[in-house]
Amino acid sequence: MGFTKPDLPPVDPAEYLSRPIRERLRFATQHWVENGFGTAKFVFLIYIVKLVVLFAFCGVVVATATSGLHFWDVSTWWNKPIVYEKLVLWTTLLESIGIAGAWGPLTFKIKPMTGGIRFWARTGTLRLPPFAWMPLTAGTRRTPVDVGLYVLLLVSLVVGIVPGGVTVHDSDPYLLVRPWLFVAPALLLVLIGLRDKTIFLGARGEQYLPAMVMFGLLPFCSFATMIVGLKLLIVVVWVGAGMSKIGKHFIMVIPVMVSNSPCMPFKGLRRSNYRNPPEDLLPSTFARFMAEGLGTFVEIAAPLVLLFSVNRTLTVVCAVFMVCYHLFIISTFPLAVPLEWNLLFAYAALILFVGFPAENGYSVVDMNPGWLGLVVLAVLVFFPILGNLRPDKVSFLPSLRQYAGNWATGLWAFAPGAEDKLNRVQRPVHNTVDQFVNYGIPREWAEVLLQMGLGWRAMHSNGRGLFSMMLRHVPDAERRTLREGELVCNTLIGFNFGDGHLHDKRLIAAVQEQVGFEPGELIVVWAESQPVTRYSQDFQIIDAALGVIATGRWNVRDVVAQQPWLPDGPVPSEITWTADPARFPLGRVA
Repeated sequence: MGFTKPDLPPVDPAEYLSRPIRERLRFATQHWVENGFGTAKFVFLIYIVKLVVLFAFCGVVVATATSGLHFWDVSTWWNKPIVYEKLVLWTTLLESIGIAGAWGPLTFKIKPMTGGIRFWARTGTLRLPPFAWMPLTAGTRRTPVDVGLYVLLLVSLVVGIVPGGVTVHDSDPYLLVRPWLFVAPALLLVLIGLRDKTIFLGARGEQYLPAMVMFGLLPFCSFATMIVGLKLLIVVVWVGAGMSKIGKHFIMVIPVMVSNSPCMPFKGLRRSNYRNPPEDLLPSTFARFMAEGLGTFVEIAAPLVLLFSVNRTLTVVCAVFMVCYHLFIISTFPLAVPLEWNLLFAYAALILFVGFPAENGYSVVDMNPGWLGLVVLAVLVFFPILGNLRPDKVSFLPSLRQYAGNWATGLWAFAPGAEDKLNRVQRPVHNTVDQFVNYGIPREWAEVLLQMGLGWRAMHSNGRGLFSMMLRHVPDAERRTLREGELVCNTLIGFNFGDGHLHDKRLIAAVQEQVGFEPGELIVVWAESQPVTRYSQDFQIIDAALGVIATGRWNVRDVVAQQPWLPDGPVPSEITWTADPARFPLGRVA
């Protein structure tokens, strides 16, 4: 891996691109085991500098300077709630602009590296209303009203950060951000979210909106009530994420993350996560221990201990473990790069549980009134429960499935030359392949790099299903240009975070309004997450010009047992509905 140049795979580009899909996937996935995506080292350095300087250093300087605290005297501010409040606002501001998570080359934003504000502060760009039935939200273009609400959100976040603090109760000696300053950003997040789910999810509203509501309301009950409410919030996020990893998907996430980590210098450690590389890339026993032990059981157990522990030593040990857990995730540079979120949660583990331990009057029984804890808990678990029962109704972010591997996904297949038609969409960037070319990478190598991205998808359970359905149900798939739905998505709406709901049939229909694809020019195989009630995933076959032309299911047990390149052929599937029975016969296909 070079410092300034990517580690290009050892292939002749023209010859490689002429191979059949499964041969390309075999090479891409086997190459990934030891090399990951081959990102140039300076890219990781950019992220580290951004995290340390822009987020951590600047955030703490702003939070302390505006609160009458001294930056260099850490002991005077590390456990001050006003610093935590302002860091939440600071993080939301960076996320809302688009320069925190889902930023830069690791999300295939090559040139420019920023989506977010470039799309969301511009009229005419694509807008995705979350509910078709919601009044006053019709349309797929951003209006001056949308841009105005977005700008007001950014202003409200800055306004919340700048003023000094107040003491809400005389009995509480802690300075807090004026509670009413959280009203505007919270309300604006809701209003924007009802018109455009992209900005709401991009701002990580599912994480920070509940915190803002607690900052704004719970201090009037008592300071301890606010702290305990925030503890419940972070524990629900941790435990919900841990619970979502129970199943057959998450074990495939660990090897892929480790192989792409720049902090994993030994190729032997990368290979140890696979059963018998390069021929058998199913997860190894070691990967299973990492996934089911440290990644699932401990992530559930440690937060619960933190919530109920009244033993100082045990609390500190579990808090340090959660800090290390988030630092490990940061070290792998996951492709959605939620680095700021992980660092904020690492700090939250310390300030909430070590700074305000349960034995000092900050336990779950110290909320006032007592029944409020049950109300807060019920609200916090509502969307995770609904999203896991009905993943078609809730984004995977409020469902708390960020790392679970159980995601809605899509694979776009363009007829020759049809991809260029996306330039008819009003947007401030070009297609991903053109961004690589504009950066200085020859087009043939840009295509090879995008094939590496397809290999990344194939190493996950849902990728095996998508490629199976593409090969089984799209007869001319070999002659088409295949693109990962996430990469197309970020060039169209300025944000991608692994959420297939952002590039489902509604986005495709919005694109079709501007592009006008002919029937057959763009075929998308799109799959929903697996609900907890069954071991199957629903998929759709979508023609951009015709809409959904077939629906079906595959069995999760089948896809997790296959090698990424499908050496035994596509996994079985069942067509459950079709607009063309001659093309998609109803029933199970072996």
